[in-house]
Amino acid sequence: MKIAVVGFAGSGKSTLAQTLGELTGAPVLHLDTVQFLPDWEIRPEEEKQAMVREFLDSHSAWIIDGNYRRLSFERRLAEADQIWILLFNRFTRFSRVLRRYRRYRGQQRPDMAQGCQEKLDGAFARWVLWEGCTPEKNRQMKDIVRQYPQKSHLFLNQLQADAGLRLFREGRL
Repeated sequence: MKIAVVGFAGSGKSTLAQTLGELTGAPVLHLDTVQFLPDWEIRPEEEKQAMVREFLDSHSAWIIDGNYRRLSFERRLAEADQIWILLFNRFTRFSRVLRRYRRYRGQQRPDMAQGCQEKLDGAFARWVLWEGCTPEKNRQMKDIVRQYPQKSHLFLNQLQADAGLRLFREGRL
């Protein structure tokens, strides 16, 4: 099983990917671990692309969470058996980011690159609330459903995502 998990920041992509990985036994790649080096330094582009290509080439099953359009995005969508898209509203996502910050403040999250301690600053808050969920980005996410209707699952809130996960556990999704 190959599953791509995409969506807006703070929607629970990493948590969902981890759960799907546990259910399927497939290896999970959190693209934030590819994007960042310690202290939030951005990894060189060629290195990031090579890491993702190698992961895709070396696994017959996988769960990958993250958008990162420059990191084999089209290939991930094309090869995925399922695409889970999380488009929760900005207030839900920001409250999750705040909760995550309180939980991991000054620590590294399990789904984050080594040496990247949890932080919350104005730039990230703007990204979660506005810049990362523009009408254009929303349209791009919904275009995935139009491009891959038979394997896309769009969730607008946690209740829908929970129902999808329940159906997945039952083998009906």
